[in-house]
Amino acid sequence: MTVTLQDIQDAHNRIKPHIMNTHQRFSENLSREIGVDLYVKYENRQVTSSFKERGALNSLLSLSPEQRERGIVAMSAGNHAQGISYHATRMGIDATIVMPETTPFVKIMETERHGATVQLKGLNVDEASTYARTLEKEKGMTFVHPFDDFHVMAGQGTIALEVMEACPEVDTFVVPIGGGGLISGIATAIRAIKPDAKIYGVQTARYPSMKHVVNHQDIQIEGGSTIAEGIAVSVPGANTRGIVADLVDDIFIVDEEAIEQAICKLVKYERVVTEGAGAVGLSAVCQNLNVFKGRKTMLVLSGGNIDERLLASVLMRDLVRQGRIVRIRLDLMDKPGVMVDFSTIIANAGCNVIEVLHQRLFPTGSAKDTNIDLTIEARDTYQIEKLMTVFADHGYNPKIID
Repeated sequence: MTVTLQDIQDAHNRIKPHIMNTHQRFSENLSREIGVDLYVKYENRQVTSSFKERGALNSLLSLSPEQRERGIVAMSAGNHAQGISYHATRMGIDATIVMPETTPFVKIMETERHGATVQLKGLNVDEASTYARTLEKEKGMTFVHPFDDFHVMAGQGTIALEVMEACPEVDTFVVPIGGGGLISGIATAIRAIKPDAKIYGVQTARYPSMKHVVNHQDIQIEGGSTIAEGIAVSVPGANTRGIVADLVDDIFIVDEEAIEQAICKLVKYERVVTEGAGAVGLSAVCQNLNVFKGRKTMLVLSGGNIDERLLASVLMRDLVRQGRIVRIRLDLMDKPGVMVDFSTIIANAGCNVIEVLHQRLFPTGSAKDTNIDLTIEARDTYQIEKLMTVFADHGYNPKIID
């Protein structure tokens, strides 16, 4: 068995009354900044902020009346869970979602909010999947796999149909890979519609499982936490791996810092929020500009489910990388009026103080002296350099500290 263009077209006709045909367009700002003609498909605009709704709904609509009556069970740590929950509830189908006990609370809450019953089981998706399969057998429920299912692949492939209709000039696709369902569907459609197009997958360096499989290597997973948890899959699909090997030109690997920078670029130039998995395509383009020069490249922003606190941290860390936020240590005498003096210097330089730590108990100099650690925000590194010069002129012996 495999998925075909006809399957994808049937899926499109089946789901289009209930799925948003998300906007796709040429990004002038990103293209100018990166130096490549970039188009963007905003799958983060779906109701559940992820492309996963497409495959989930196509699977649900393909169930027999008896299967609907018995209910469904799925395993997911996030986006698939929300897609199943939302559409199963809308269709009146009982849905149980098994999620790992380590799943972030916000994803559990959102899945429950859409109407499904959530059960927490196991420390990872493999253990959660084992329990979901147990429920499938014990209760006669239908298991809806998050990626290794032909109905799911066909649903995800509808993205390619929308892109080709709206932007037929696009000749290159960059698609995130976890288990491989999304890229399998997209690649199947594109190879049938535009055979000469280039199709590239992207994986996080901590979970490069599909890359290893298609290169006939033993899967070696660094594992651990990743900001792209949506594609943190240890073992790719048994069905998807063959499709990827046959249809995908190459798979790029990106690290955590590159993904964070891509999230920030999308906020800055597109004014759009993506989760880590949704930003990996831009990471791959930025790290392989020679591959994409002269091509019209579509980035699939697969999802936007990122925790607000994590997003805030990513944006602030990027300012640190740019040198716009620094920590400066000053040596000074512990006497009245000193804080007024260096505060005036900062104000006159046009910089902003984010945090102050007064080191009375752990000074690096004399017991009569003290240290002040200042977290400073500036417009650019030049402004910081000017501030450091003025501090030095006033005898504060400034040092930038990590």
